Amino acid sequence: MSTSTPSPSGSADPLAPLGELPGVAEAVAEARRAVDRLYGHRVMRRRADEVTAEAALRGARASAALEGADWPLEEVRRRTDYSQDPDARLVGGALRLSVEAGQLLGTWRHSPLQVLARLHLLAVGDATGPAVGRPRQNGEPSEELFRHQVVATEKPETRPDTPPLSDFSLPPAPPVAEVSARLDTLADLLASRGGTKHPNERTAPALVVAAVVHGELMTLRPFVNANGLVARAAQRIVLIAEGLDPKAICPMEVGLAELGTDAYRAALAGYGSGTAEGMTTWIIHCAQALRLGVRESTAVCEAMQRGMA
Repeated sequence: MSTSTPSPSGSADPLAPLGELPGVAEAVAEARRAVDRLYGHRVMRRRADEVTAEAALRGARASAALEGADWPLEEVRRRTDYSQDPDARLVGGALRLSVEAGQLLGTWRHSPLQVLARLHLLAVGDATGPAVGRPRQNGEPSEELFRHQVVATEKPETRPDTPPLSDFSLPPAPPVAEVSARLDTLADLLASRGGTKHPNERTAPALVVAAVVHGELMTLRPFVNANGLVARAAQRIVLIAEGLDPKAICPMEVGLAELGTDAYRAALAGYGSGTAEGMTTWIIHCAQALRLGVRESTAVCEAMQRGMA
């Protein structure tokens, strides 16, 4: 977790400068406006719980699709047994993560590493073995990311002053010692965001924090498998905990799937580069994905308002 952008003196939040990168503030503000419009929808006054449940379902379906289990939404809705085959177990893991994410906020605020272990347990379900629910150890490889392609249905946004996505390449999973050190750093950073802030203290926006957590976990690949599912679930927890999406009605996973795995991989490689340009690319990608998730839930609200859902 690094960036070449220096942290100005007096900034207690090391992520705050990321929110000031060219294009990031605008992307974050646009996403914030979209989220606020969704929360102001009249359906949210009486049926917020239903919107939350539908967002969890659609987010889980999209997260599973990104891992290769691309089921129709109605099939996910219809199923009750998710143990029959690998794809079913993958979808079941994504659903468990979506359902339980909001219940882990209390633990997340003081022990995020404990929550990550819990997320991995939820992701792999009834799988057994010494690597379940703990970071990988020496000699244990991590499962390759983006093993299955999801074709984009939306065009990724780019800035004219940043390199094209094709300029970034995803680095290999780092060694175990580096993973452990960076996880500890991430946990300390997240824990430090609790408590009272000085009125003039600059802090990173919630979306930036979520993007960093998501990008760091995907880059580190701390577990032997299910790293994508865990990273996207952790991102969801951050959006709830930081107050941007407290009711979990904005399924960013849907947006990530709509933007496709090629753009997802390339934007993540930008994060892994540690450069200001790469970080900008990644955060803007996450912001666009969040807006697409908002669009999905807005359509759900509109259908409910018309009496179609």
